[in-house]
Amino acid sequence: MENEKTRILMVVSNPTTSTTTGWPVGFWAAELTHAYKLFTERGYDVTIASPKGGRVEIDSLSDPRDSSGYSKEDLISLQFLQQKKFNALLENTKKVSDLTANDFDAIVVVGGQGPMFTFKTETGLQNAFLEFYNKGKISAALCHGTSLLLYLKNKDNKPIIQGRKMTGFTNEEEDFADRVVGKKVMPFRIEDEARKLGADFKKGNAFEGFAIRDGNLITGQQQHSGAEVAKLVIEALGK
Repeated sequence: MENEKTRILMVVSNPTTSTTTGWPVGFWAAELTHAYKLFTERGYDVTIASPKGGRVEIDSLSDPRDSSGYSKEDLISLQFLQQKKFNALLENTKKVSDLTANDFDAIVVVGGQGPMFTFKTETGLQNAFLEFYNKGKISAALCHGTSLLLYLKNKDNKPIIQGRKMTGFTNEEEDFADRVVGKKVMPFRIEDEARKLGADFKKGNAFEGFAIRDGNLITGQQQHSGAEVAKLVIEALGK
């Protein structure tokens, strides 16, 4: 392993339609790009995959060029989205279930709106994450990507997050999003569901970078936590 590159598997959701707003949804650009930047700057080899494989799309509000101006200050995403090479990766993602944890050092699951409507039924992704987790490999998720953790159980059929420290998109942040949009945006709330499953749910300030590590599990709070998650992953890998 001496000369082998550290390999990271980053997973984004496939495009779908929100059942609450009727909007097309995907993954959040900054959650991929900010972590991707730090990993590649370290010389890590990063593979972008999705549950179904193929073309993936970013949430329009996360596009710095979007007319809403919501993410106009996200210059890192803007830089990547203007690169042909990076766009080509989003045009043809690998299918998660075609990959094996043995070929990677860590998995990082990105959020956005898509995961909240798709991850519950994506058993290929669920099994892949559990494979990393059970092998003691660094297993990370952030923002609404942490919804994946709600569906995972250990060998005793207990939730893997029971008694574990984690974070994710908070109730306060959901309240803010609902107010901005003028309706309920998400079909459920990660914080409420995680607490019901016995997780020790932690949170930083609303919409500020925050991530925590509990053993080989790393979680980030929301879209401003991509770099924080990446830093914890890098630190945990110790390379």
